[in-house]
Amino acid sequence: MSDLLSGAQPSGKNYDASSIQVLEDMEHVRLRPGMYIGGKDDRALHHMVAEIMDNSMDEAVAGHATWIELELHANGHVTVRDNGRGIPIGMHPKDPTKSALEIIFCTLNAGGKFSGDSYETSGGLHGVGSSVVNALSDHLRVEVAQNRELYAMEFSRGLPQGKLEKIGAAPNRRGTAVTFHPDAEIFGALKLRPARLFAMARSKAYLFSGVEIRWKSALPDGDTPMEANFHFPGGLSDYLNETLGGSTTYAEAPFGGMVDFKEKFGTPGKVEWAINWTPSRDGFIQSYCNTIPTPEGGTHEAGFWAAILKGIKAYGELVGNRKAGTITREDLITGGCALVSCFIREPEFVGQTKDRLATTEAQRMVENAVRDHFDNWLAADTKSAGAILDFLVLRAEERLRRRQEKETARKTATKKLRLPGKLTDCTSKTREGTELFIVEGDSAGGSGKGARNRNTQALLPLKGKILNVLGAASGKLTTNAEISDLCEALGVGMGTKFNLDDLRYDKIIIMTDADVDGAHIASLLMTFFFTQMRPLIDNGHLYLACPPLYRLTQGAKRLYVADDIEKNHWLEKGLGGKGKIDLQRFKGLGEMDAKDLKETTMDPATRKLIRVTVDEDIPGETGDLVERLMGKKPELRFQYIQENARFVEELDV
Repeated sequence: MSDLLSGAQPSGKNYDASSIQVLEDMEHVRLRPGMYIGGKDDRALHHMVAEIMDNSMDEAVAGHATWIELELHANGHVTVRDNGRGIPIGMHPKDPTKSALEIIFCTLNAGGKFSGDSYETSGGLHGVGSSVVNALSDHLRVEVAQNRELYAMEFSRGLPQGKLEKIGAAPNRRGTAVTFHPDAEIFGALKLRPARLFAMARSKAYLFSGVEIRWKSALPDGDTPMEANFHFPGGLSDYLNETLGGSTTYAEAPFGGMVDFKEKFGTPGKVEWAINWTPSRDGFIQSYCNTIPTPEGGTHEAGFWAAILKGIKAYGELVGNRKAGTITREDLITGGCALVSCFIREPEFVGQTKDRLATTEAQRMVENAVRDHFDNWLAADTKSAGAILDFLVLRAEERLRRRQEKETARKTATKKLRLPGKLTDCTSKTREGTELFIVEGDSAGGSGKGARNRNTQALLPLKGKILNVLGAASGKLTTNAEISDLCEALGVGMGTKFNLDDLRYDKIIIMTDADVDGAHIASLLMTFFFTQMRPLIDNGHLYLACPPLYRLTQGAKRLYVADDIEKNHWLEKGLGGKGKIDLQRFKGLGEMDAKDLKETTMDPATRKLIRVTVDEDIPGETGDLVERLMGKKPELRFQYIQENARFVEELDV
């Protein structure tokens, strides 16, 4: 709650011209790395390598490099080499005292990809990638081979350690090599992982068939090879075939292709894709723009699915299948395994980490490019087209049947529970806008009943801590009462039996006490949903409530705070009321009266919710982390604690 809303007096010292700080580029990156690479975690650490590698990929896509090498050294340094044109080494016209190379690595918003003269399409757009990596490295060395000469320059934490120097002759070498070491002051004990870098190198080779990616590592890491070369002439079709392995598919070969935007639309760029359907696994889509992974999708994904949907409906009409008109995008994604990679000029991303593509024109170009080819493919391979159409029609029929059954399912849901009365349901007859609060124990449920909106909000109290599904034998899941009650209330099954259409509530909100035990229960529940009901998370249905830990009252002034830091701040500054500040610590949600709980945690107008999402560069990495932290091997948890202990500033016991 803000100072003005709470009625508290403004805090802090004088605010005048001397209070305004002007940070140099590199200082700002080090102070706020989250603004540039998303934080200080493992994902951000490996994103640094991606930033440098994307520069080499841009050289390859532009036709100036044929190979890229990614090498992880025994001392934790990493090197990215290419045989491209090499970073410009001449003196910069706007600052004749500095080379262009120094400008690129020491200045934000400096690069060769703004005008489009040097690169028709590129992954680097903001001019911050190289400089950010430099700022967050305790050592970085750049070597450039141009005109049969070798040049080098070194940096530390974003600052030059000398001028650009000519090292000597390099008659058989060209291109750029960047070697850097992530700064422990930023990333602590986190280390670059060979397996993750190996997967990154491999995926880049699939995304551009004209480049060879060379991998080297001096650090052993399970089954990850120490050396490998990747070159895939078949591009994404090869990638999809390898991903699906021996899975049964409805088409003998994926529907794949590539279209040059310049030939079709007169603008630089292209799109490549591959898709197949299988009954053997859940569907997925992995998308990229200018070789940058876009895990949150965007306009290129929207255009791709629009082309597939319109194409399959048109084919159904052509062969006289009237039920094809009921197929939706949701049906396509079920069992549909797709890869989409587009290259466009000056793409617009959401955020520096480029998780979602926002370029509106990309949707139109991708849809038009894919649609023509899909129509021709369906007409040419009628066997595969018929199998896919029958599968999708069946999925549409099942979806419609479940929707019809839902109207009566809600009325009888409470009778299905083995513990009558445990679920306090809402009165709404449809899923839209409804919420299920999963709470600790009956006392919290009692407060919640008085605070809820009876029309849209339901409550399910759980007794104690839910079973750790990763630490328990598989047979215990089906016999555990709390898990069984939860599944019955949600109206869904677990694992392969889970179907999103059967979900009875729009939002599933974990509402636990604001203490360590509450955090543990929330972790166990999130582990359960991630391992047994993953689509529930991927489709944005799972949330965490944010109840306060304290209530402060001073006269007529009242304020709810989330933690001890905020509490101590207001105890020192005061709330702006009269008299002594009365402090109440909520030992649990059950101690809060209905008015407090509604105002702070349950009322959509005043509450705060945290949406649970899965954020990963490489498919499967989140599952590996969950297994590491919640699985049966305590030594893996201990190792994780050792690696990340420096990020814990204070532990309140």
